[in-house]
Amino acid sequence: MKLLSVVVPCWNEEEVIPFFYKEMHKTMEEFRVSYPDTSFELIFVDDGSKDRTLSLVKELAEKDPCIRYISFSRNFGKEAALYAGFENSKGDYVVCMDVDLQDPPALLPEMYEAVVNEGYDSAATRRVTRKGEPLIRSFFARRFYRLMDRICATEVVDGARDYRIMTRQMTDAVLSMGDYCRFTKGIYGWVGFRTKWLEFENIERVAGETKWSFWKLLIYAIEGIIAFSTFPLEMMSWTGGILTFLFFVFSVVGGIFLYLGIWPMVPLIIGVIGFFSSLNLFFLGIAAWYLSKTYLETKNRPMYIAKEMT
Repeated sequence: MKLLSVVVPCWNEEEVIPFFYKEMHKTMEEFRVSYPDTSFELIFVDDGSKDRTLSLVKELAEKDPCIRYISFSRNFGKEAALYAGFENSKGDYVVCMDVDLQDPPALLPEMYEAVVNEGYDSAATRRVTRKGEPLIRSFFARRFYRLMDRICATEVVDGARDYRIMTRQMTDAVLSMGDYCRFTKGIYGWVGFRTKWLEFENIERVAGETKWSFWKLLIYAIEGIIAFSTFPLEMMSWTGGILTFLFFVFSVVGGIFLYLGIWPMVPLIIGVIGFFSSLNLFFLGIAAWYLSKTYLETKNRPMYIAKEMT
């Protein structure tokens, strides 16, 4: 028998859990017919929910023995939830998917075929449309993926979802990346392995509201860049060198004009000083972001604390 571990992070998702289990149950029944040598374990990771998420999962676990759960002592974030699910999974193949049904369970048989019969180590999904998303979020999301493609050696596919299936070997490789500040989309690309990409059109949440605001996504994007690229630090060095040369030229020319008394230099000098002061603070902010992430990594804190689990 081959075991599939399905990791499902949850944070205040009481409205969608019944819908998700209903659809996932249909998929598992189809698997039992098409692939009689497979079985499932559903690992719900409760990321410190304040609603009835954990209670609903416990009720389902009493009825269905394939359901397991991990409940955090507080909200540690989706990245920690994914890591906890991977770490506690027992399957020969590990699946991660969102509970809001934006990751259609109906794609799972095709994904399973890719890793079992087609020789892939992973089958992942990407959205080809962003229908239903706010325009500003879609615009910046596309810019982010394009930027990552240019400044990072690690591949991050445009529109990539967390929804994927992996072999146990690839799962263990992802777990070996002990980053405290995790960006799993980048980690998948960094560890390598052969991945088949399946495309589908965007699906809106079946119920409830997204937990990802624009600002949370922006911070997450910045953390991804910092985790897998040193380009911002290199940019600071190159910019500093260029501006030093330009400021030298400006000083020489400005000194000549000031000596000749044909150019009122005081307002311009004040503006230049203000510009360079602001630019200096901006660069210090970039360096501080890298330093803060290094500080968190060296503290060796656990990525999550489980309050209760099966």
